[in-house]
Amino acid sequence: MKNLHQTPSIKEEIILLSEETDRNYWANRLGVSSEVLKSAVRATRCITLDQITAYLSQRKKSIGIS
Repeated sequence: MKNLHQTPSIKEEIILLSEETDRNYWANRLGVSSEVLKSAVRATRCITLDQITAYLSQRKKSIGIS
């Protein structure tokens, strides 16, 4: 029988905001302020890197269009 629940080979990166050094690391890595990063996490209700980068990318597009 095949295992239908295989774990993906790529590990998802989790954005941690609890420590200031973690917030600063992720904010610098994503090119945003720590306040923008916290707002993105609140808006998406998600802490995975792919979801946060998608949100920030969409936000930049909507700001550029207006």
